[in-house]
Amino acid sequence: MPSGVHIHNVRGQLFEAAERVLLRDGPDALTSRAVTEEANCAKGVLHRHFADFDAFLAELVLDRIRGIEGRTTTLRAAAGTGNVVDNLAEALQDLFGPVTVSVIALITFRDGLRARLREAGLTGIPLAVQGTTMIATYLTAERELGRLAGDADIDTLAPTLVGAGHLLFADRASAPPRTVAVRKMVTTVIAGALRPVS
Repeated sequence: MPSGVHIHNVRGQLFEAAERVLLRDGPDALTSRAVTEEANCAKGVLHRHFADFDAFLAELVLDRIRGIEGRTTTLRAAAGTGNVVDNLAEALQDLFGPVTVSVIALITFRDGLRARLREAGLTGIPLAVQGTTMIATYLTAERELGRLAGDADIDTLAPTLVGAGHLLFADRASAPPRTVAVRKMVTTVIAGALRPVS
């Protein structure tokens, strides 16, 4: 790309390019050169906006986290409507889309990225932690509405659903699990907490 050409929404374009490289070629192929080539821009563009490549990747993760936080509000608003199992299955399928699964693999793969995320105050496995909060918020709302038992252990149910969901989706971008498999897992996990529909 010629110098002096203005790129609109540079961060967004670079994030999208990184996600495409990650999905197509995996975490070991994700370099600043691969990202800028995919975005069809000069390599210096990335370094004008980010201190280094791990800073760029940390911002990519934070951008994905903001998306989960937005979906938390939507899922919480669904409490009391539809079917609890269907709501959870849909939320897990959305959470563990191919990009999120690939970004979690990237976090595991890059020590420098994990260090940056810890500096930003993120502990555990980012994205999975925020996904667990999203599911816990929804389950708590359903418990308050009486669709889950009053003694439902949200602190156990939410991470169990997210952990089992991640295992279902991990390394299966080309053939994600079918909805029936996700529903079966959700039904099994929450069976003891789900109140029968009257």
